Amino acid sequence: MATITVARKWGNSLGVVLPKELVEQQNIKEGDVLSLPIVIKKADLSDVFGIAKTKESGQKFKDRVRKGWESV
Repeated sequence: MATITVARKWGNSLGVVLPKELVEQQNIKEGDVLSLPIVIKKADLSDVFGIAKTKESGQKFKDRVRKGWESV
């Protein structure tokens, strides 16, 4: 079961809240030691892909980019 939660400031640390459904399914109790092997940080990729912000079609964008390659 994939679970999405948000890290929040908790004193000088960060903490996550486990959804009730997950706690019940896994029979998690206070004091249990948990191993959280999968952490995927959702990132704002607009800085990386910001150049692709265009109203033109994907094909027109590719054609425009390829024109620059012809001179190489």
